[in-house]
Amino acid sequence: MVSRRKSTTFSNGGGTSDYEVGYGKPPKHTQFRPGQSGNPAGRPAGVHNLKTDVKRTLAAPVKVTEGGRTRKRSSQEAALKVLLRKAFGGDGRALDRLFDLAARFNNDTAEAGPAQVASADDRAILAAYAAEAVAAAKTQPTADPSPDLAPDPGAGTGKKAPT
Repeated sequence: MVSRRKSTTFSNGGGTSDYEVGYGKPPKHTQFRPGQSGNPAGRPAGVHNLKTDVKRTLAAPVKVTEGGRTRKRSSQEAALKVLLRKAFGGDGRALDRLFDLAARFNNDTAEAGPAQVASADDRAILAAYAAEAVAAAKTQPTADPSPDLAPDPGAGTGKKAPT
């Protein structure tokens, strides 16, 4: 068992205790004064978090040679082109990574267009299947619970059931 320290009481100078010090209750003289911050300098201006740095780095332009011409592309696009080149070169890991990215980002439903409308024959087949499934569900007998699953008459009484 973990023992806790005994809480200490402070007095207001007149001998009477008006504040008990304990867990979550630091002594009054160590608490921040009203209007005083625990971090007076704060976060320095201009310091970014990792997400901001990654976005900025991937958007930064780099010079890429394509077809004998130098062009500016974003770092992200250049990295994807390197990945594509490695995948086409036979690198299995690059190919797997490229497929993962394609599966994650190539599923735009807006670009795929509207869904295909089922033909009359297809609708007839689906309706027949649904009717067949409903009929099969109605004709299946609902079986009584098997004797193995029936409640034990002596259960919970402490007595043995007659055999």
